[in-house]
Amino acid sequence: MITTFAVSGYRSLVDLVVPLSPLTVVSGANGTGKTSLYRALRLLAAAGAGEIIGAVAREGGLASALWAGPERPGGPGAQGTVRKGPISLRLGIGADEYGYLLDLGQPQVDPGRSYFLHDPEIKREQVFTGSMARPSAVFIDRTRGAVRVREDGWRAVPQTLRPDQSVLRDLDDAGTLADTLRLRTRMSDWRCYDHFRTDRAAPARQAQVGTRTRWLSDDGSDLASVWATAIEAGQDGPLREAVADAFPGSHVEIAVTDGVFELLLHQPGLLRPLGTAELSDGTLRYLLLCAALLPAEPPPLIVLNEPEGSLHPGLLEPLGALIARAARRTQVLVVTHAAPLRRALAAAGSEIELESAGWGTQVRGQGLLDAPAWVWPKR
Repeated sequence: MITTFAVSGYRSLVDLVVPLSPLTVVSGANGTGKTSLYRALRLLAAAGAGEIIGAVAREGGLASALWAGPERPGGPGAQGTVRKGPISLRLGIGADEYGYLLDLGQPQVDPGRSYFLHDPEIKREQVFTGSMARPSAVFIDRTRGAVRVREDGWRAVPQTLRPDQSVLRDLDDAGTLADTLRLRTRMSDWRCYDHFRTDRAAPARQAQVGTRTRWLSDDGSDLASVWATAIEAGQDGPLREAVADAFPGSHVEIAVTDGVFELLLHQPGLLRPLGTAELSDGTLRYLLLCAALLPAEPPPLIVLNEPEGSLHPGLLEPLGALIARAARRTQVLVVTHAAPLRRALAAAGSEIELESAGWGTQVRGQGLLDAPAWVWPKR
């Protein structure tokens, strides 16, 4: 389980370290950094998949992703100035097993001779055991292209990494391969869901060719496949309960014609089931959340950004029960505006409330001694 998430220099997250529990609810007013926290986690998941450079580039590069305020925030009304320190976007996690951090900086390229001006460079990486990168816990340490690994003592790795290469994906060292493979697999397996499409042309409203599917895709196109996989594995009991909680007397059927899968919802009083093309936006979104949270085999982390969108207020309590049920099987982080959802989850998990008043995003009530211990390595 991830115990600590740290981010520095990303949008309003100037220097934030938050504790994570099996179920963590993140709340706060508009503009306090909730969406930035969600996006920062997505970036770290991209690092596990070997796609961190492209993920930052697609946000417009470091120029767009960096904190736009003063280098040292001075409170309300403080104005930005020319930066004197290194340009840096830093992300990291501490966990029960392995932790990881990276430091991204400006590309060192000639604008007249390179196409890749939005590609950040990896300046530092560390892999460590436990919740923070204590010197005694670090066993892979990368500074620019040079990498050293700890066994009985430190030894330099002959391989030199390019600025776009990561120790998680590209380090060819037999002594650490099993550890980096385990860590990157877990990180790349995180599932982050943000505002499922439910418009008339949404992939989730179309019948799709089906195969056994572990986890719901971002666009929800494999909704029926994920549901069918859970049914065939005998793991659909929680799904049935979640549907019955929200729509009493209703149940889901998966129809298959020549390998094409369609999800049908049977409801009391109707002479026939409704396909996903006929469902309301809120009903379809709830079924997508069911599939995202309760697949046959849960991923190591599920992150939901404002899952209450398009849902009728009457569905927020069943949604809370659905999320709490999922958190008994895997780690869940929920970013939400909805007070009823927060109340529904209050007894099941911990809450972090974000605030911002010119100092960058902070956790309300978190003093210097309350934040989890964390250290960023120097370049």
